[in-house]
Amino acid sequence: MKKVIAIILALCLIIIVTSFPVFASKSSSNEYYFKRNDQNKIALTFDDGPHPKQTYKILDILEKYDIKATFFVVGVNAENYPEPLKEIVKRGHEIGNHTYSHKYVKGKDAKTVSADLDRCRDVIFSICGVKPTVFRAPGGLMDEISVGNSQVFSEYDIIYWSIDTMDWAHHSPEEIETQVLGNIKSGDIILMHDYIGYNSPTADALELIIPKLIEKGFSFVTVSELIK
Repeated sequence: MKKVIAIILALCLIIIVTSFPVFASKSSSNEYYFKRNDQNKIALTFDDGPHPKQTYKILDILEKYDIKATFFVVGVNAENYPEPLKEIVKRGHEIGNHTYSHKYVKGKDAKTVSADLDRCRDVIFSICGVKPTVFRAPGGLMDEISVGNSQVFSEYDIIYWSIDTMDWAHHSPEEIETQVLGNIKSGDIILMHDYIGYNSPTADALELIIPKLIEKGFSFVTVSELIK
């Protein structure tokens, strides 16, 4: 009888676990590396902008393929280049908070982190009337101190990534294509950048990977749409 009860309990546990959506997290339910789904939905994300040239190039490619993406904005860059930020919003893309200063939040106290995030949020809102609801830490670096500051991140979902294209390291478009196409799975969050110091490979890489991902049956959504 005990054996039968144990089997029933085990089956119930399997049903409960598999009934919930799968996501990866560090220490909190609002942290996402990906969000698996059975619809081949994936999310393109772009960090560190806006940039006065590269952001427009990326936006034009996304528009060409009718794709919506998420741009994690650095506040000081938004102040310096407000027009491409306005264009991101105008074209229907999602805006995320990437801090004002792009300084690491890992190990920082709650007051310092909160001030940096709030300043970025306020700059974005003053330029385009949008308040971000997703946040990505510079470098993706978080720890128990920063994540533990729940009051700081209470208005955000914290977003990491499952595929790093290494565009920030100036990998060639072909190398980026291989990295993405060789690892892509439904629900992946892809890390790219619309602000890279020089000779950005991102736009050329997008022209390579987007048509092939579409051919493979993948569709593109914003991060917030992916993690719903």
